[in-house]
Amino acid sequence: MIAATGYPFETGRADSGHNQEKGMTMSYQMKSLATAGAVAAAFSLHFAGTAAADEMAMEKCYGVALAGQNDCAAGPGTTCAGTSSVDYQGNSFKLVPAGTCMTMELPADMGGMARMGSMEPLERDIPG
Repeated sequence: MIAATGYPFETGRADSGHNQEKGMTMSYQMKSLATAGAVAAAFSLHFAGTAAADEMAMEKCYGVALAGQNDCAAGPGTTCAGTSSVDYQGNSFKLVPAGTCMTMELPADMGGMARMGSMEPLERDIPG
């Protein structure tokens, strides 16, 4: 059928082409919105999982923090994070990746004794 305008398949209604075009646009917009939502959800799950895994993969390591860089209180001479007063203070800890505490390379003390990190508070390098 050819309408008065000369275009085939036109029904003669003024809005016939407009509704079809609007329907296609809405479909495209809905698909874009759904895709964006799916990507955002995937990113949030990925980063939430990564943060949880990072927290679980850390452990307290005593005697490895530099002065003022300990993570929290551990005994006399410390009250909270960042309050250790000497390097490698034995009763202050630093959170380190799990499995690395005992293998960290630390400088020897003044007497030449090797220092090592510990999973328990130490009696060395205590201010006083």
